[in-house]
Amino acid sequence: MAVFRPFHALMPQAAQVAKVAAVPYDVVNTEEAAALAEGNPLSFLRVSRPEIEMPPGTDLHSDAVYAKAKANFERLCRTAPLSLDPEANLYVYSLKMGDRTQIGIAGTASAAEYDSNIIKKHEKTR
Repeated sequence: MAVFRPFHALMPQAAQVAKVAAVPYDVVNTEEAAALAEGNPLSFLRVSRPEIEMPPGTDLHSDAVYAKAKANFERLCRTAPLSLDPEANLYVYSLKMGDRTQIGIAGTASAAEYDSNIIKKHEKTR
């Protein structure tokens, strides 16, 4: 059975939420992400799309890009700053694009059932 639990989120101070919030990384390309983050050092796009701070043509899957994401995340934690929610919660979020709104819940989920199903499928194909 799948397990879904609350967790302690890292959250910016209320005054910084709008600066930190960003569109999902996979709905913008590098150029769009750079334009959205321009002039905003707190934009989470600097973490989810770190290539926007690197030379054009940088391999998106290079170690340098992942190192940049880590450095940007650590900087965001210090400068936003991000702090750990003292209480574990499930978090409701809302994404709106045009006339559509998507609402979801963020929590932690066990991958044990997923892993065991993959193992079973793999064993059947041997």
